[in-house]
Amino acid sequence: MLTAFRDALSLLAHLDGGVIGIVLVSLQVSLTALLFGTLLGLPVGALLATEEFRGKKAFIVTLNTLMGVPTVIVGVLVYLMLSRSGPLGAWGWLFTPKGMVLAQTLLTTPLIAALSRQILEDSWRIHRDSFMSLRLPSLSRYKWLIWDCRFSLTIAILAGLARAISEVGAVMIVGGNIDHSTRTMTTAIALETSKGDLPLALALGIVLLAIVLLANLFTFAVRQMAERRYG
Repeated sequence: MLTAFRDALSLLAHLDGGVIGIVLVSLQVSLTALLFGTLLGLPVGALLATEEFRGKKAFIVTLNTLMGVPTVIVGVLVYLMLSRSGPLGAWGWLFTPKGMVLAQTLLTTPLIAALSRQILEDSWRIHRDSFMSLRLPSLSRYKWLIWDCRFSLTIAILAGLARAISEVGAVMIVGGNIDHSTRTMTTAIALETSKGDLPLALALGIVLLAIVLLANLFTFAVRQMAERRYG
């Protein structure tokens, strides 16, 4: 075990090309999916927090259910859509980073939307009368509400990042875990552990933990600055 840890640290210290390549693919896919998930999820969360319409409760229940859906199910559904006989087969996204981004976007969007709805709903109760008296259009209300809660919403975005970057099942199915193309940190860890290459698996695990830790520290620092500035 100590030898495996020592070899893992050696790989990181020497900036091993294989490790760097896998990390870059993971970051590219996960951050792109997080961007799309945020652009889609925040407006949906704002809509559910501020508007009343028929079927809203059912929509919220469905959204909360999608937060916990097994990732392999999403992977299978995306695989079927992107397969040659599927409705999106002409795109040629199966076993490519684009297909992985699509799968992770479908995973992050419901999570960000559900968490942001809860955050924005509390703010809406406070500012509702002011917004209604100003007769702002819906888009303007969403924009100002999201801006008002921007620091709290970092928690929802961070949760989306954690969901994306730690994902294994969907990206394994859709991406195929192809070396130098669609191999991410999580899929590589699973593969290398099964092969017995523990140093590489541990090195990637350390990088993955470091990324999550840095994201948490960044979110904490942002909230601390906000509390000092507005508190």
